Amino acid sequence: MSSRTGATLRCHGPGQQLKAEELEVVAGPEETLVEMRLAAVTQADRSVVAGKQPTQPFVPGSEGTGVVVTSSVLEAGTPVVIRGEGVGVTRPGLWGRYAVVPDAAVHRLPATLDPVAALVLLTPALTAHTAVRRVAGVLEGETVVITGITSLVGRLCAAVARSAGATKVIGLARLGESVDVAAPLVDQIVRVDELGQIGRELPWCDAAIDTVGGPVTSGVLGHITPGGRVAVLGYKAGEFTTIDLHQLIGRDLRVLPVNLQRTVLEPGAVSQALADVAPAQFRPDVEVLPADRVADALDRNALDRRVFLDLSTF
Repeated sequence: MSSRTGATLRCHGPGQQLKAEELEVVAGPEETLVEMRLAAVTQADRSVVAGKQPTQPFVPGSEGTGVVVTSSVLEAGTPVVIRGEGVGVTRPGLWGRYAVVPDAAVHRLPATLDPVAALVLLTPALTAHTAVRRVAGVLEGETVVITGITSLVGRLCAAVARSAGATKVIGLARLGESVDVAAPLVDQIVRVDELGQIGRELPWCDAAIDTVGGPVTSGVLGHITPGGRVAVLGYKAGEFTTIDLHQLIGRDLRVLPVNLQRTVLEPGAVSQALADVAPAQFRPDVEVLPADRVADALDRNALDRRVFLDLSTF
């Protein structure tokens, strides 16, 4: 058992302000004590503050970064990202100087990734990790095509594919679309016209990560080698596509849905996903506020710009 006493923000019910209180937090078996650094302000946190938490008073905070104080799974001083296992939703959260969380909610922060970027990229990185590694199963030496390469998820898929060992990564982009943000992550850019027709220069590929759907899915299938697969995780180009059953059966192709709600992350997936996307060098536009300005953080999080609490200011 280990404990620390420090300032904590607790919610005492809907319509009431969060209150800073000195509380002792105690880590038990299979729990990690973390000295907090940053916490994201998420929609889940806003729901908690609105009075939808399971018990009162309650500590919000479902995503954050910090440094391990004591743990049975990581050494003291390890920088970590915290997410999952009901933290900040069904059990006390992270908005305090210290937090006690289940061991399974603690994920090693890659040394090559800034903590703010790690929090911003957490969800899209896990999406890319699931699509590329879990569903498509990209292997070393393969050629991979990624549709919608200029989107954030598309770029992260490229980074994960490269980390998984893909020899060649090809990105699909619309005609006239700037590809400056994606160019460093791919070996080739192939254009897609307004009808979803793919340029003939697209070579044969072992796997595709399709983030856009619609007619692009059909076009990509025509460039997949026998035994290859297409992992579909989006349909902003259309919910319907045409599949040539002759080529699907004749070339033994697989069309695989990426359903994140039904995917159970394996141990180490969060750290792996963040390490994979670190080379993308994403520079988030965020605002970091001291913990005593939590009310401002909650208001500003309604905007597009992400807001974080600096918990080291307690």
